[in-house]
Amino acid sequence: MLLYLAIIVIIALAANWCCEKIKIPGLLGMIAVGILFGPHGIPGCNLISPLINNMSFGLRNAALIIILIRAGLSLNRKTLNKVGLPALKMSFIPCLLEGSAIIFIAHYFLKLDWASSGMLGFIIAAVSPAVVVPQMLDIKAKGYGKKHEIPTLILASASIDDVFAITLFGVFLAAGTGKAVNIAMQFVKVPLGIAVGIGLGLLAGYLLVKFFAKVHMRDTKKMLIFLVVAILLHELEYFKDYLPIATLLGVMAMGFVLLELDSRRAHNLAKKFNKLWIFAEILLFVLIGAQVDIKVALNAGLWGILIIAVGLCARSIGVWLALAGSKLNKNERLFCVFSYMPKATVQAAIGAIPLSMGVKGGELILAIAVLSIIITAPLGAGLIRGTHARLLGDAE
Repeated sequence: MLLYLAIIVIIALAANWCCEKIKIPGLLGMIAVGILFGPHGIPGCNLISPLINNMSFGLRNAALIIILIRAGLSLNRKTLNKVGLPALKMSFIPCLLEGSAIIFIAHYFLKLDWASSGMLGFIIAAVSPAVVVPQMLDIKAKGYGKKHEIPTLILASASIDDVFAITLFGVFLAAGTGKAVNIAMQFVKVPLGIAVGIGLGLLAGYLLVKFFAKVHMRDTKKMLIFLVVAILLHELEYFKDYLPIATLLGVMAMGFVLLELDSRRAHNLAKKFNKLWIFAEILLFVLIGAQVDIKVALNAGLWGILIIAVGLCARSIGVWLALAGSKLNKNERLFCVFSYMPKATVQAAIGAIPLSMGVKGGELILAIAVLSIIITAPLGAGLIRGTHARLLGDAE
């Protein structure tokens, strides 16, 4: 396994370097490496061994947790207060409009039943924090969008967008598999899960602040302890049948409270996590790419492309509506539209669930989910990277 891992890292770094040289996001090169050298890529060139592939879900989650820790360590109360209402509206309006538009198209034109159409709609409707968050952190570090805290706005809303999409997917999945579901209760679970997740994250962060103040150790060890606690918090997601917990928001809240109560230590840990992210980034995007089967995506055909295009148009309208009445100018709103396009994380994680549970149309749902990654990840990432300097104005 170590040999395969070493070869993957070398190839991914080379692909990242080549992409950066031609002014496109390096993550696209790493996703391409995963596609080409994964189990669905070039025949006989599967460098991602069965052992790594079996660990893929856990490794991707660990890398995602590192991203969200970094995001939390960059958020402070003043900037969150500044983006509060627009971030709240951004967290559900675009998702709801995109999912609803896809449900309509899938039901009336693909002849899927309402439950299957709903599953498809809210699989596709989730934005990808794996693609969006690292780029927002980079843009934030460069000082772009500082006037109206655009990167923070997107950081704060993207994770809640996922909670909303996954909850609605669960509602339609239960309906499609014949399980009794209380729709009103499912909607209650969204704010409850957010509140519980953030509350547990704030508590964990507060306890870590007290622990670090009393126990002296190297920053590297503090980073590892912080990461382990964040992973344990994320594992509470498996109790969601009993108590909804938005664990990814909790992970961000841990970083937030550390920055609020001990900014010096938070900045030191942020530097450590920035270094750890270099390796975690490779694992995340290569393993996301390894989940992509081009042959499956092709089964979606032109209808798949049309559904994704209609969904993106509806999402773009949703972003514009969510930002109506805010202080953002037209260029800043357009940048937010671009930033809310990429799909990858959720689609790779749950796209195959309907098929595995015998849902009618599961093959088509998986095909369109895979196709959405192939189309929107490079499109969204490229637009973010290519337009942020012009649309957000000069860096401060």
